[in-house]
Amino acid sequence: MVVVESAGMTDVGCKRTGNEDSLLISDDMKLYVVADGMGGHQAGEVASRVVIETMKSYMERFMDGAHVEELNDTDSVLTREANRMLASIRLANRSVYSISQAKDACRGMGSTVSAVWFTQDSFVAANVGDSPIYLIQGDSIEVLSVPHTVLAEQASMAGNDKFKIDEKYRHMLTRGMGVSETVDADICENQCYKGNTFVICSDGLSDKVLPDEILDVVKGEKPDRACSRLIDMAKERGGEDNITVIIVRVKKVKQSTRRGFFSSLLKKMGI
Repeated sequence: MVVVESAGMTDVGCKRTGNEDSLLISDDMKLYVVADGMGGHQAGEVASRVVIETMKSYMERFMDGAHVEELNDTDSVLTREANRMLASIRLANRSVYSISQAKDACRGMGSTVSAVWFTQDSFVAANVGDSPIYLIQGDSIEVLSVPHTVLAEQASMAGNDKFKIDEKYRHMLTRGMGVSETVDADICENQCYKGNTFVICSDGLSDKVLPDEILDVVKGEKPDRACSRLIDMAKERGGEDNITVIIVRVKKVKQSTRRGFFSSLLKKMGI
């Protein structure tokens, strides 16, 4: 079982009149999600909220042992938990798409989604779009998410040193929630360790604050204070977009009973 300390904040920024970002912090489920909406006339706000509410509802039912929708395209390589995360994202995508098709005011709306879920002594991280997920371990910070933008994907195909593309494509998404009836999320799962810290944010933060700066702030502050400082930094540098950040620090990892049994057995066998 993973014991965490978490905090999250969202801010409209310095230029926008409304906030199209949404976030979920559930210490009970140990589920943490950021969604960055897009679309005019408050449609982006609707899209991000639908993403959060759909994922929350689905995962609550799963955690409570209730019947949840089975997927026809589960990935046999992934754990049951990782497949449930994918299911929640696909259902959220379908919900946003259905609303965008049914309501003229929501036509063309969409959202990103980036989520981290802790299960036993592991974590599952998944994303669609360009809202980053960072993992801080000691003095290093790495990006767990995969940016689904024209700029990132073209640069990846051509090689970072050889490819030049106009900055206007920086946030042009190649995948988004609700853009089409189905969506593919990038997902990873791995062992979790004490001291691991996860930062999930919208591009309103990542466009203004570099990963190394995020590392410095998060290392030196408690999650709630670090969230506040990071948002202040983004606003001091212009704050043109909405800014959202969640920080989750792993305080303890209690070994699962099954894993502990096998560890004890192997020790007795001298392995």
